[in-house]
Parts: sequence; structure tokens; C-alpha cells
Amino acid sequence: MTSGAAGLLRRPEEPRAAYLELFFDLVFVFALARLSQELLEHLNWNGAFQTLVLLLALWAVWANTTRLTNRLNPQQPLIQLLVIATMFGTLLMAAAAPEAFGEQGLIFASVYVATQIGRNAGAVFLLRGHRARRVFARLVFWFSVSAMPWIAGALTHDTARAALWALAVVVEYGSLSLGMPTPRLGRSTARMSEFAISAEHLAERYRQLFIIALGELILVTGLTFSRGRFEPDRVATVAVAFATTALMWRIYIHRAGGLLAEAIAAVPDPHRAVVGTLRAHLLMVAGIVAIAVGDEIVIEHPLGHTPPAWIIVILGGPALFLAGRGVFEYEVFGRVSRSRPIGVLVLAATSPAAFFLPPLLVAMAPALVLAGIAASDTARARGRPPERPSPPG
Repeated sequence: MTSGAAGLLRRPEEPRAAYLELFFDLVFVFALARLSQELLEHLNWNGAFQTLVLLLALWAVWANTTRLTNRLNPQQPLIQLLVIATMFGTLLMAAAAPEAFGEQGLIFASVYVATQIGRNAGAVFLLRGHRARRVFARLVFWFSVSAMPWIAGALTHDTARAALWALAVVVEYGSLSLGMPTPRLGRSTARMSEFAISAEHLAERYRQLFIIALGELILVTGLTFSRGRFEPDRVATVAVAFATTALMWRIYIHRAGGLLAEAIAAVPDPHRAVVGTLRAHLLMVAGIVAIAVGDEIVIEHPLGHTPPAWIIVILGGPALFLAGRGVFEYEVFGRVSRSRPIGVLVLAATSPAAFFLPPLLVAMAPALVLAGIAASDTARARGRPPERPSPPG
């Protein structure tokens, strides 16, 4: 162990997220807004698949940067340089995202590969002589493997690009689930010290990203509403959109959101905890991207006929959020409140009637479902002692 490398590690007595990390998150307001715009302009199954691939890529950037700042001290200038360089790369990727499956494919893929490999290679170089470098060496290896389909896909078009980029995403997320097996290093799950994480820091970072995602909803709602007049039907749609956003915040933070740090610290397998919370928040953020599309549609067209594609995003976005929130609750308490799956079933049961309702009334259904779940959470908690985390083994 070298003293220089050891000085770059995050100190246990400083578990809180740094201002640099909040600054880094700002670029994801823009990134999520661009993904929502991409989905809105290509509101079909092909467009949904492309948006999902891009979301998974941008999510991987955020998750791996959070891994970096969870292990290394973001107060150190060299670590700050890595994070700011990643932020600039993310800005370029977000700008290219709407045309990533068109003319900007090579730009998106090249910047993505350079950002992922460059950040982790920089960490390997800075930590030379320290065992913590193995975490980032694994990431360099696997992002180098996924770089091949990313670049190959950028050099093709249409279906071939979608298939190759999907393969790249599967490689990245699959390697994480398998413990990132790497030549000469084995699987990371066999070396639990590599997953020594700051539970408080990781929980705070997830909460911050969720708030950032809700900020994208506020941004889309405000910008869309500002393009038209203050007419009663449009004001009503904004009220419904805002209420939906506020209710998602309330449902997220209720108990499980506030106890995530304790749950992560209590779980015996930190690798499983990292993967589980990652999936839960990914589902919730995917739902928020769809909700942003639905909000923009409803504010622009509050009355009239509601096409099937509109119904899917208006009702499907909140359903995805509830599914993710259910996974999140399971990761913290080892069980799922009945209100979560019931809410998803109610939204699904509402979809046939939505064909005969104007968009404004369709959008009211998720708001009412979320309000019912929030009220159920409050009633269940009243008069009972606070529930302690009990994550699955």
C-alpha cells in the first residue's frame, strides 16, 4: 500500500456526499429530459426500446461514478478531475442521445466508451500499489469488452445497431450480476473487501438522484405549460402532474427511503445489496422518464381522444415507479406492502376504460392511485413503532 494512494480513499468519518457529486448530478436533469424527448418523438415500441438502451447506458455512467466517489475521496483534486471529466462526457452523450440511433451514433458510442474506460483507467493509475485498484481494474476490463459492440453498433444502422448496443448493455449489467469475473482477479464476490462501501453515502446518492429525476418532471411540466395559455383545462393538467410528482416523493421517502443506509449496512452480502438497490432505482427512474412524456402529452392535449401509445406512458410510467418502489421496499424490509402490487393492478385495470376518456381524466387515475397508496402508508404507520430494516439475506 502506498501512502499517496491511501490518501485518495474516502475516509470513514466523511460519509456524506460532497458538493461535487451534487454538481455532477445536475447534468442528469438534462440527460433525462433528452431521453424523455427522444421517447416522445418516437412513441412506439421501437422508440421505447431505443430509449431503454440509452437510459441503461447513462445509468451505468451515474452508477459507476457513484462507485468511484464511494471508494475515493471527492475532495481530492485528482478525483474531482475524474468526476468533472465524466460530467462533460455525460453532457455530450445527453446532447447526442436524440440522434444516437441516427446520425450521432458514433459520437454517442465513442464518448460513452471513452468516458467509462477513461474514468476507471484513471482510478487504476492513481491507486497503483493499492489493493483498491482491483475494483476499477475489473471495470476497465468489462467496459473494454463492451466497447466492441458499442463501436461496432455505431458503424452500422437501424436493427443491427440496436442489437449490438443491447448486447453491450447486457454484457455490462450481466458482468455486474456475476461479480465481474476478470482474468487473474476472479470474481469480486470472492473478495468481499473490494465491496467495502459507505452505506450512508450510497443511500444519500440514491436519494439525491431520485430527487434529480423528480426535478426533470418539474422542468418538463413547467416548460410545457409555459408554451401555452393559462386555460382551465391546462391548469388542471399541471395540478395533476405536480400532485403526481409530489406523491411519488412522499411514497419514495416513506420509511424505506429513510432507512436505506441502515439496510445496506445490515445486509451480509454487499454485492447483492448494491445490485438490488441499483435495479430498484433504475425501475423508478425509467418510470419517471415515461411519466415526463405523459405529462407533456396531457398538458399539450388535455381533451379529446387518447391513443393507445399515450395510455401506455400515462399509466405505465406510474406502474413502473410502483414496481421499482416494491423492489426497493423488499431490499430494505424483505417484504412488499400490498398497496404496491394492488396499485399496479388498478392501473392495468384502468387501461381499457382509458380508450374512452380524455387524457386529463386518464392522468387523474395514477394521481388517485398514488394518493391512495400514500394515505395507506400513513395509516399503517400511525400508532406503530418505527419498523427496523430487515433486508433479505
